Amino acid sequence: MLHTPPGQTGPTCVRVAVSRAPDAEQAAREAAAQIQNAATCFVLCFVPGHLDCQVVASVLDDTLHGLPVFGCSTAGQITTQGYEVNALLLIAFPKSHFRCSSVLFEPMNPLSSTDVAAQAQRADQRFQHTAGWHRLGLIFADGLSKQEDILISTLEAVLTDLPIFGGSAGDGLLFEKTFVLHKGNALSDAAVLLLVETDLPFQGVGFDHFLPAGLDIVVTDADPEQRKVFEINGAPAAQEYARLVGSSVEDLSPEIFAENPLLIQYNGNHYVRAISDADEDGALSFLAAIDDGLIMTLGLGQEITKTLKTGLDIRDRRGQRPDFILGFDCVLRKLEIEQKQLGGAVSEILADARLFGFNTYGEQHCGVHMNQTLVGVAFFVPDERTFF
Repeated sequence: MLHTPPGQTGPTCVRVAVSRAPDAEQAAREAAAQIQNAATCFVLCFVPGHLDCQVVASVLDDTLHGLPVFGCSTAGQITTQGYEVNALLLIAFPKSHFRCSSVLFEPMNPLSSTDVAAQAQRADQRFQHTAGWHRLGLIFADGLSKQEDILISTLEAVLTDLPIFGGSAGDGLLFEKTFVLHKGNALSDAAVLLLVETDLPFQGVGFDHFLPAGLDIVVTDADPEQRKVFEINGAPAAQEYARLVGSSVEDLSPEIFAENPLLIQYNGNHYVRAISDADEDGALSFLAAIDDGLIMTLGLGQEITKTLKTGLDIRDRRGQRPDFILGFDCVLRKLEIEQKQLGGAVSEILADARLFGFNTYGEQHCGVHMNQTLVGVAFFVPDERTFF
């Protein structure tokens, strides 16, 4: 059912539909029933880990009579109620405000940057421009492909006038298989690029809650293809990391990794290189690109609710708040929030900001694949508003 928290109005430029049914077919039919099919250009769909993605994709394709549906499996959803884990979330983008074209990249691994560049350029050239409308790109990628770094840097290089925002698909922290949705199909080892045109003014969103500690940490042995680090500062990676954060190797956990990430510097900015796990041999697995000789530093966490409020305090040139924000929020942020028992407070902030989206295995923004970041797009009501 549609739900807006007490005292808050919902978005006027998109329609948000949610089902919490435990069965994939039932959830898809319940959510689809809330969509105004004839008025909709395309739908974004974010699927909880317990639902069969292929069933959801097929039922939505049938129920919505071929209306384009894109999206992915998730490690959590962000609905009108904030953080959820069992909600099938649909966001319907109306024809009155949006146009869309899609590109499917398959397979992801191995990824041919030449093929990606050619496909993206062809799609961009074919996507006719509407006078006075604005363009952006949305990317959803297999979160276990380990190819997002190459993908987003290639797209940024060839689509130079197109800001691109996105998230890597999750699976509820199982790290087994993730899916992207493309026109009735659920696909692993794939990515979907949406070229979107809108008459709504928009602003990019991207922030984390870490500052660099200032101490250089050097990767001295790594496998870039597998995103594995075997040595840091000449010592076994897990052992050295544990020493740096004041833990024992045995106590390393997703919560410790979430609260003590490593940062890299790129183009004058610091980006998180998050750790997913430590294996029995003492190697650390990362969720973004890593290489021999890479210099990093520990991230010092700031107060996460404060940085969230500040980051989402967005205004347009008239001083108006966004009509809605499409958001991609790293699951490791959510882990830290839950560990600190801040889930309720954060959900209230997200709901108040009208942010809808999902918890990711990585985020894409400014040509970079990153972690432990909230990335998104804030859309504003135009001067001449058309209600959906």
